[in-house]
Amino acid sequence: MKKIVFILCCLLSFGTIAQDLQISHLRCEYRLNPLGVQTNTPNLSWQIQSSQRNILQNAYQILVADSPEALVKNQGNVWDSGKILSDNSIQVKYQGKPLLATKTYFWKVKIWDNQQHITAWSKAHFWQMGLLSKADWKGANWIAYEKLADTLANPLPTDGKKDKVQGNNILPIFRKSFAVAKTVKKATMFIAGLGHFEMSLNGKKVGDHFLDAGWTKYDKQAQYLTFDLTKQIQKGENVVGVMLGNGFYYIPPVKERYRKLKVTFGYPKMICRLALEYSDGSKSTILSDNSWKMSPSPITFSSIYGGENYNANLEQKGWDTPTFNDQSWKLAKIVDGDIELVAQMQDPIKVFDNFSAKSIKKLTSGNWVYDLGQNASGIIQLKVKGKMGDTVRVIPAELLKEDGSGNQKASGSPYYFEYILKGDGIETWQPRFSYYGFRYLEVKGATPQGEENPQNKATLLDLKGLHIRNAAETAGDFSSSNELFNKTKDLIDWGIKSNMVSVFTDCPHREKLGWLEELHLVGSSVRYNYQTQNLFKKGIQDMKHSQTAEGLIPEIAPEYVKFEWGGDMFRDSPEWGSSGIIVPWYLYEWYGEKRELEESYPMMKRYVDYLITKGKNHILSQGLGDWYDLGPKPPGVSQLTPMGVTGTAIFYYDLTIMEKIANILGKTEDAKQFKSLSIEVKNAFNKTFFNPVTKQYATGSQTANAMAVYMKLVEPEYKEAVIENLIQEIKGRNNSLTAGDIGYRYVLRVLEDAGRSDVIFDMNNRSDVPGYGYQLARGATALTESWQALPTVSNNHFMLGHLMEWFYAGVLGIKQPENSQAFKQIEINPQVVGDLTFAKGYYDSPFGKIQSEWKKSANTFELKVSIPANTSAKIYLPSKANTSIKELITNKNIKQQGFENGKSIVEIGSGNYHFIVEN
Repeated sequence: MKKIVFILCCLLSFGTIAQDLQISHLRCEYRLNPLGVQTNTPNLSWQIQSSQRNILQNAYQILVADSPEALVKNQGNVWDSGKILSDNSIQVKYQGKPLLATKTYFWKVKIWDNQQHITAWSKAHFWQMGLLSKADWKGANWIAYEKLADTLANPLPTDGKKDKVQGNNILPIFRKSFAVAKTVKKATMFIAGLGHFEMSLNGKKVGDHFLDAGWTKYDKQAQYLTFDLTKQIQKGENVVGVMLGNGFYYIPPVKERYRKLKVTFGYPKMICRLALEYSDGSKSTILSDNSWKMSPSPITFSSIYGGENYNANLEQKGWDTPTFNDQSWKLAKIVDGDIELVAQMQDPIKVFDNFSAKSIKKLTSGNWVYDLGQNASGIIQLKVKGKMGDTVRVIPAELLKEDGSGNQKASGSPYYFEYILKGDGIETWQPRFSYYGFRYLEVKGATPQGEENPQNKATLLDLKGLHIRNAAETAGDFSSSNELFNKTKDLIDWGIKSNMVSVFTDCPHREKLGWLEELHLVGSSVRYNYQTQNLFKKGIQDMKHSQTAEGLIPEIAPEYVKFEWGGDMFRDSPEWGSSGIIVPWYLYEWYGEKRELEESYPMMKRYVDYLITKGKNHILSQGLGDWYDLGPKPPGVSQLTPMGVTGTAIFYYDLTIMEKIANILGKTEDAKQFKSLSIEVKNAFNKTFFNPVTKQYATGSQTANAMAVYMKLVEPEYKEAVIENLIQEIKGRNNSLTAGDIGYRYVLRVLEDAGRSDVIFDMNNRSDVPGYGYQLARGATALTESWQALPTVSNNHFMLGHLMEWFYAGVLGIKQPENSQAFKQIEINPQVVGDLTFAKGYYDSPFGKIQSEWKKSANTFELKVSIPANTSAKIYLPSKANTSIKELITNKNIKQQGFENGKSIVEIGSGNYHFIVEN
């Protein structure tokens, strides 16, 4: 029987849908009603909701006002764009009157569509400006408990070199009392605390953040936070309290605690401006200065690498309330601080999941080990009862030793949390300024409630692990009929979110450093899952501030240590530094972020100029190569792929991207130079590494052949043969992988693009060879640093998380064509391979949610899709060349585009569709 494709267009496939054309998801600089906007020309975006199909925006109008009342009257007294004929609904640049520091602006939008409809005005949204210049701080001073001598500062220590141990630092608390006599209309706090701060108002913590503010290259830039305190300010006396921690700003040089780095920018300090607006139109300002009072805090030790100690006997009850007597406190010291202050626009870090013990075991040492069941970035929360002076030490660990105790050998030792009881009943505590990656908690000095306690130790009433991560919104989800793939998705996700903080770190314990290759290699996997636009933009700023005078973008940013072990291999790898070029480009592709291309162009160009100086006949052989590939030796520097292959391939890729960017920015002469140089690099690469007889690159490794294809270094007549050699290399190893940190993403991309997701399936639907299933079989609950889940390295990394991208782009088929930005044009091309019988998921794109759900049986294949308004899509359906297409409801809006690689292609507009292919 001839195969027939039935196309069923179901308006209600995904539940109740709004019947009217509406505007939603208004965002300013990617954020909902943001505070502290730092730019004079913020970008505005919105999404369009409609129950109808084929909805496209034809025009829009934006109103921006300086008061809600003006906006209600449809008075755009700051900016009225008028009716703009455009389909653009993302990254619309504000073009109104000059924006003023600290001021709040209110905005709304309406649109006209392609079916003669016009929306009502959207709901009103707002943004509040930050402090745009040094003058906007109104003379606020940096204040501190003590000043570190300039001779002891070391903002970029060299790895391995000795330093002078100076002893511990005092972690201060500050308080400022002020009176409010009038009704407050608006109260906004702008505050920076280095390394981190926690703020309270009248005895209550402000917000729910952890480790404010984001860490940066502190000798160049620091971030401040903006808080709306309007509802918390009271008439009469008020008190602002601030507690400071070290973070990466100062790492205490204590021999008894783990210390990966020796970075020292200075002792903790803070600066703030509280702007008060009253109902009568008057204003006042509270600034940080030497009128603030200060005292040591109960935190007696805090290190981002060593842990945190807290002595509850040093607490001063009510220290941040109006009734406290601070006569014995010192006046704050004014210290210098001539660095750029910028608003934190990436999401804050917050506490998310909390884990209770799955099991509790007693060791022969008398300590107790809690197994939380999940390896994650986090802190502890303990509830304890005991005598004054009882000391509870909690040692977090990813793994256990043979005797059942915590094993920190591969994650940084010694690290622990320590709490000294005050002895007045039930006491609850959690750290404020340090975190670690762990699954197990070893407890010393306390006995779990209900257990025998002959030594009368403190009684541990409860102990939890609190997972902390960047609070980026969820962007997508994936599930399938293959349970191993579902578990792999969770495995990678825990690796991602455990390393998603103020930067994308390599691991949440031993290093916590921003190794840059992960930004571009695992970036797509991250973006399918989380709305991390601003976190990637923050990473770009870190690269700009870490770039050297010679143009080198080092392998880590912020660069807190100058790695010289092994020469410059841990500082100068093109596969890492090229994030300075690739990440801005990917932001443009994924979100239409043209402004970042403009602002990052000088950095990019300087890096290309630097790489030119490092080439030998255009071949770049420095660095780490295909890091952690699977070879005969323990993992590390590339084993199977010769040095020069990956670095030169990335260099060529950089040049092709730079040509595109230069053309977009109107820099035509630069574009010509990049193109000319790319041709020279391509010729040198092929001359050096390609064997025209065997159709192999270099050693014929998976990485070498895949990168040559992906970067388009292969001449067209050889491409098919090189891909076939890649496939045969994989099959010759019984479908097992060898590519490492750099190469594996390109192996997956090349196979998927070639329609060979069956090979990807065979490589990853197994647990008997190193890979994701292998890690799961060995008990991993987060993605490990090595394919082999070795206990000698980190067991919570995300550098190998490339398969997540395939789950979305390959299995669900959600992607965009090469000439599209922000998924304006969409492709749904699911790869139905292996034993998969269904898959479903979504990606929330800048234009709205893209959904793909398919299932197959012996006789049918069904695909449900949802395409957001103001976009269009091509759908790829499995069929034969002579298959006729029959549409059950209406054929008005369905077009058959063609036939390709065993699939029929249909074009659709926005809406919900249900395609059925029957035998």
